[in-house]
Amino acid sequence: MAEPLHIVSPGPEITQSLGRTIGEQASAGDVILLTGPLGAGKTCLTQGIALGLGVEGYVRSPTFVLMTRHKGRLTLHHVDLYRMGSPAEAWDLGLDEQLLGEGLCVIEWADRAWEIFPEDCLQIDLDYGADAEQRTITVETGVERSDSRFRDLLLLLAKQSAISGA
Repeated sequence: MAEPLHIVSPGPEITQSLGRTIGEQASAGDVILLTGPLGAGKTCLTQGIALGLGVEGYVRSPTFVLMTRHKGRLTLHHVDLYRMGSPAEAWDLGLDEQLLGEGLCVIEWADRAWEIFPEDCLQIDLDYGADAEQRTITVETGVERSDSRFRDLLLLLAKQSAISGA
């Protein structure tokens, strides 16, 4: 596997901009697993991904509805597993349709159910940085075969973070 990409985002605008780049580069069938504590920016990043897909309207966290679908260049399946008690409970949501479908699946709180996800995905961990606005973002691929699939995206994100000061 390639080395993880570490980015420091100075604020939500840059986090969303990084998400937009991910959305612009996304392909049908991609799965993006998001982890990190409450308020670390998982939904902010997903909002950027939605912008990159051309989704119109506001994208909010589906914490209470568990899953939302947004139409854009690709269908964005936005899933939130915060309230899940086990991987089996998460699987019972019918995630197989989203994970194996032709859209883009973004899953917040993916660490609640690692066992059910394919290895070939993009894993993004968000955490708090040195101040209230700053976030640390770690992007890595799941397995070696996904390295080549996501290589261009990782290069774009590294370049973007260097330009933006992230």
